[in-house]
Amino acid sequence: MRAGRWKAPLTFLGLFTAVAFLIHVPYLELPFHWDEVGYFVPAALDLLKSGRLVPVSTEPTAHPPLVLAYLAGVWKVAGYSIASTRAAMLVLAGLALMAAFLLGVELSRQLPGAPAFLTVLFLLVSPLFYTQSMMAQLDMPAMLFTALALCLFLRENYRAAAITATVLVLVKETGIAAPLVMGLWLARERNREAIWFLLPLAALACWFGFLWQTTGHPFGSDKFTAYNLAYPLHPFRLAVSLLKRLYTLFIADFHWLGTAAIVYCRQLFRGRAWSLAFWFAGAHLALVIALGGAQLERYLLPLLPVFYTAAGGAWFALRLKLRIAGVSVMAGGLLAGLWWNPPYPFPYENNLAMTTFVELNKTAAHYLERAHPGRTVTTAWPLSDALRRPEFGYVQRKHRVRELPDFHPRHFDGIEEIDVLVLYSREWRRVPLMEEMWRRHFGYAPPIESEECQDRYGLTPVARWESRGQWIEILAREPLSPAPPSRRLPI
Repeated sequence: MRAGRWKAPLTFLGLFTAVAFLIHVPYLELPFHWDEVGYFVPAALDLLKSGRLVPVSTEPTAHPPLVLAYLAGVWKVAGYSIASTRAAMLVLAGLALMAAFLLGVELSRQLPGAPAFLTVLFLLVSPLFYTQSMMAQLDMPAMLFTALALCLFLRENYRAAAITATVLVLVKETGIAAPLVMGLWLARERNREAIWFLLPLAALACWFGFLWQTTGHPFGSDKFTAYNLAYPLHPFRLAVSLLKRLYTLFIADFHWLGTAAIVYCRQLFRGRAWSLAFWFAGAHLALVIALGGAQLERYLLPLLPVFYTAAGGAWFALRLKLRIAGVSVMAGGLLAGLWWNPPYPFPYENNLAMTTFVELNKTAAHYLERAHPGRTVTTAWPLSDALRRPEFGYVQRKHRVRELPDFHPRHFDGIEEIDVLVLYSREWRRVPLMEEMWRRHFGYAPPIESEECQDRYGLTPVARWESRGQWIEILAREPLSPAPPSRRLPI
């Protein structure tokens, strides 16, 4: 009897995980991207090699070490590789789909139809979930444990929910919103089990205490604290963060269709379960609006199961033809968002623009290895780290690199000579009307032009590649080999 009880959940888990792997097969050996290169992979490698919970090869941050420990454990068993890393994250993605499904079941007990299946469908075609599910970062695992903790809470298994929430905050510190809401909810109901939700707070306090003792700073470093805690609190940046969060959650990638259905059927979302879900969503939204200087959309991943379940419940409440049309168009819009790039700036990691970025950088790195071995390359992060560290999947040998934080013209002041320079599109094109506001409040400046570098340093363009609105260009002094023709990479 007990074996039969687990048969259906295990079947769904196996199915969800298999689908997650199948749709990511083309990218299982995709070299690491942006923050994977900048923090998460090097920090996990430090843990693997030296057992250090606080990284030494990259700047410490407030991020807890659980996902890094998971990756280090996988590498210890399977060996370090890009493929083993992608596979390890996709296993968590399968678990995240299962947790979102179970949460959807709990939230939709009073709703018509089976919205939990639509929750999984929408996640599978969501550009944000698709890319994050294979990346060595924290927000998809945070979504997994957030959904599981909320599910256990709604089943009134409060101790298990508190333990799961403790795991959550050791995955990512912003996960604290969930146990705070659940603990306060039980306290309001005068339930003594509210005390269990002090456990996540204690775990997070212990981590910050360990950081403080190890680094001399409770959040890892002054730089991390200034950028992620102080910098976002400027009124203009707070307003921009609020608008970006609301737009991402309720409008972008055809979410507006789901939002319209939810508003139209708003009378469905009553009772304890939905009240808790909405209070959690509000708390998490407020937290990620106020924290995080980069204002990344991936911070909203823990909210997607709640939003997609609500949208699915609303669609099931409508007439069959309208339901089929609405679900089809919303799912199709999400799927199209994997390839369609918006006309405004966005992080490449939000869709398959990340794969274009990686492939362009990889192509340029291979060319540098072949045509300019041993020469010092001047370029901006993250390509600089990719050239220095072969384990990131771009080069076979370590290159000599002069690193720039970005291509802001001021970073070239004081540089008298450049041997090889690599310029590339580090961000999606800016909206001209917004540039002045971004200059004033975010320190934005247009990147240096190739022509200026040619004139200032006597460089010659030797190679250029373009693909889907992104580009990368190599300039060198006295090229040592014939330059390949500039070309566009296949889309």
